[in-house]
Amino acid sequence: MSKRRNKGRPREHQSARTIVPEATGRPRAHTILYAIAMLLALVGLADATYLTASHLAGETAACIAAAGCSDVLGSSYAKLGGVPLAGLGALAYFGAFSAATLAAFGYARARKFLVAIVAMMFLTTLWLLYVMSFVLKAYCDYCLLSAALTFALAGIVIVTPPRKAER
Repeated sequence: MSKRRNKGRPREHQSARTIVPEATGRPRAHTILYAIAMLLALVGLADATYLTASHLAGETAACIAAAGCSDVLGSSYAKLGGVPLAGLGALAYFGAFSAATLAAFGYARARKFLVAIVAMMFLTTLWLLYVMSFVLKAYCDYCLLSAALTFALAGIVIVTPPRKAER
């Protein structure tokens, strides 16, 4: 019966899934990896937004596993020029989300922006992990979550090679 339905139709119209990657010029794996990057960036945005809101409201973030959240979030390292560092993190995660979304749709410059912003986030995360470990000697659940998300985003950026047209 399925042979009768497809009679008269060109073969490429039978399945849109097989034609989309070739038509757009990017592999399906790139789109999936950028979608994962978008989800990771959204989780990071939620984390950073919560920390920023609690900082601006003067509240202490409730830690789940680590006991040093108030030490880390109340330290002088939690601000940069009077601005909560979590707020800058929220901007970075929003930029990563936007760039990953545009890169999923094939915008070459968006991938370059994603690489740049994730590189800055990665270097900042390394510095902040150093500060938590060796200067403050206290850990924050939310900061460690953000570090894990940034490492995962860096992994995705590294694994996803540029398209042939971008090189």
